[in-house]
Amino acid sequence: MPLIPAFEAFNPQGDPAIILVCDHASNIIPPEYEGLGLPAGRLETHIAWDIGAAAVTRTMASALGAPAILGTHSRLLIDLNRGEDDPTLVMKLSDGAIIPGNATADEAEIRDRARRYYHPYHDAIASLIGGARGRGITPVIVSIHSFTPEWKGKPRPWQVGVLWSRRDARLSGPLLEVLRAEPDLCVGDNQPYSGELVGDCMDRHALAQGLPHVLVELRQDLIGDEAGARAWGTRLVPLLRKAIAGMKGT
Repeated sequence: MPLIPAFEAFNPQGDPAIILVCDHASNIIPPEYEGLGLPAGRLETHIAWDIGAAAVTRTMASALGAPAILGTHSRLLIDLNRGEDDPTLVMKLSDGAIIPGNATADEAEIRDRARRYYHPYHDAIASLIGGARGRGITPVIVSIHSFTPEWKGKPRPWQVGVLWSRRDARLSGPLLEVLRAEPDLCVGDNQPYSGELVGDCMDRHALAQGLPHVLVELRQDLIGDEAGARAWGTRLVPLLRKAIAGMKGT
């Protein structure tokens, strides 16, 4: 059994008109996995988690009076933002680093990690959504992630990115407009990643259910400390509210 729960339910009694999720909130590896064979310092880097994303998520949930579900273990153990059949569900190589504890993970091991960590997290999100819909509420789903300031030696200019699928731009479109109206922001449209990932968290819980949603990426150097994370979480709340108010077709 894991030493800590497979997910954190933050502000669970909040208004589920908006539900926040944070897949890569933690860098924790349970002791029995022996750090997956990595030096302890590697687990403090971006390969293990989305630095700053958890604090941003909690700040936003508090300000919005909304519930949030956060992952409580490192994505190196199992990636909560992947489909169950995705070959990168348990990464054997990340940013050039071999993950020794994953190199020999067979199907049985992956199934066990999914049972212990992956399914409880996604079941918690599904339960929150189901509870909202049972009350006649169509929730908006907001996923918070973070990205490195540079990749393979190339700087990333965006402070914030909006990831979305062409199948549903109800919220991503208005949010891009609102963010681009901020004069000091360089905003990524499906940058630094694409929002088209079959089986990921938003595909599973939002697209598959026809729920308005968006995935927000923030640059890690801006939210790497508590003050920066709180500032960005606070800043995003009124912008998100404005974008939600501007949605069409909901």
